[in-house]
Amino acid sequence: MAHGHARPILLGLIGSPIAHSASPAMHEAAAEAVGLRAHYQLIDVPGTDAARLRGLLAALTPIGFSGVNVTYPYKETVLPLLDELSPGARAVGAVNTIVVRDGRLFGHNTDMTGFARALKQAFGSTPEGPVALIGAGGVGKAVAVALAGFPGLEVRLVDADPAKAEAVAAALEGPCAGNARLRVCRRVEEAVEGAKGIVNGTPVGMLPDRGTPVPLDRLRPGMWVTDAVYSPLWTPLLTEAARIGARTMTGRELAIHQALDAFALFTGREAPACAMERAFDRAVAPLAA
Repeated sequence: MAHGHARPILLGLIGSPIAHSASPAMHEAAAEAVGLRAHYQLIDVPGTDAARLRGLLAALTPIGFSGVNVTYPYKETVLPLLDELSPGARAVGAVNTIVVRDGRLFGHNTDMTGFARALKQAFGSTPEGPVALIGAGGVGKAVAVALAGFPGLEVRLVDADPAKAEAVAAALEGPCAGNARLRVCRRVEEAVEGAKGIVNGTPVGMLPDRGTPVPLDRLRPGMWVTDAVYSPLWTPLLTEAARIGARTMTGRELAIHQALDAFALFTGREAPACAMERAFDRAVAPLAA
């Protein structure tokens, strides 16, 4: 290959714990598919503070990174440390993708854009509501903003910390007025009652946890159910939903679509979805076993 001598594009992921991330496999495969070389570095920094995080971000430019993804627990912590935010990242109040350009750091949120696209592909151009959204943390907020883009959809938000849910609802009042209707529920049962869709935006059900964010007896065959968790792909929630005949979308779709959007921001190139899908499936196969 002629481009073999070019320096590889340097990408990475900041978060912890991230040993099982499918991101390196996905981004390196996407690069290869469009005739580039990429090296995707896992930057596992447990429990760091804002000052050390700032130092880490300051090092991205001199080391030569084109961009990094950000995951738990730093999606919100990085916000004030960046030079610019996309409107989406500002609306969500969380960043999962940082583009490094001319010594400046630009924050984006492709959990939001990726989820919106994955949802349309799985359940049609306008998903049926009401939708119960469990969790108002990093991913939950991104999902809330994505759902807010569907006019007339009723979104019922619930979080173990009601203040968090209230804050998300308040933040979406202004910019997204005239779009979805957001209401905060105190209890999961209340949010799910009569709902047509359920989204789990919490880590409940992620291994080693075998819990479920929604009492399984509340699931109905006419519903659609999706989970942001991808280890395992088939959480107890999705397994039961599929068993009773509800429509399901696993965390695989969100993982792939947020990565496709991030790769386009990093490189200016559209990668074929199939390259990332194959890489994702290879990366998580050992986890599913």
